[in-house]
Amino acid sequence: MKRAMLLILTNVAVMVVLLVMTRLLGFDQFLTAQGLNLPALAGFSLVIGFGGAFISLLISKPMAKFSTGCQVITQPRNADEAWLVHTVQKFAEKAGIGMPEVAIYQGAPNAFATGAFKNSALVAVSTGLLQSMTRDEVEAVLGHEVAHIANGDMVTLTLIQGVMNTFVVFLSRVIGYIVDRVVLRNQSDAPGIGYWVTTIVMDIVLGILAAIIVSWFSRQREFRADAGAAHLMGRKQPMINALARLGGLQPGQLPKEMQAMGISGGGVRKWFSSHPPIAERIAALQQHQG
Repeated sequence: MKRAMLLILTNVAVMVVLLVMTRLLGFDQFLTAQGLNLPALAGFSLVIGFGGAFISLLISKPMAKFSTGCQVITQPRNADEAWLVHTVQKFAEKAGIGMPEVAIYQGAPNAFATGAFKNSALVAVSTGLLQSMTRDEVEAVLGHEVAHIANGDMVTLTLIQGVMNTFVVFLSRVIGYIVDRVVLRNQSDAPGIGYWVTTIVMDIVLGILAAIIVSWFSRQREFRADAGAAHLMGRKQPMINALARLGGLQPGQLPKEMQAMGISGGGVRKWFSSHPPIAERIAALQQHQG
């Protein structure tokens, strides 16, 4: 709940800062004179930009279950399932979080953690990962996912995404209004074609820049989760081994909206990748102290 309030307050603070900046720079009087209601636009941007990200966070766990078809282990059916539950429970207690749900899904090697609240999250591993890794390596992957939960990574990634969305919605419409009213001199009460075209173009351009920032943050949290796994296990070699094995495997493709949650993932180009290259993660972990 505290992190949910952080999401709301941060996004409200972002809009307040935007409004204050426009006033200090004198843009508010100019834009108001052109007929633009900045407070109304700020409220609209907050609802659209932050609302979508917040709703996505709230439904992340049921959507993950649905999209991967993972089966939650309510009662272990064999020794392997019992070991998985026990290992996650051990790490959760050490990390100081509530016991996550533990699940298995059919697929190539991968794993993920998700959920809106750190005390009621979900950790899932694929059958491919269980079949291709040693116990120590699987344990390291589980530690990595528990570290994500303990670090609040699902919430903070949503926070970053919401802030970026809010900026994109607000700025694209301000720029569209300036082009329509000042450059193209539209005198009608309704926004003209210049507003709509400019807004669409700026949504795309600013959206690309926002995606780069969000992807950068996602990569940084992977380094932290790798280090977190080493801390939870008390040694870093199993995580290094797990990463090295992932580097030699074809990682399973999670649904697009969940790729940032997985142990392994990527993008078309490095700037848009949700995960750093395996070699960089191994190097960072080898140099990690603690």
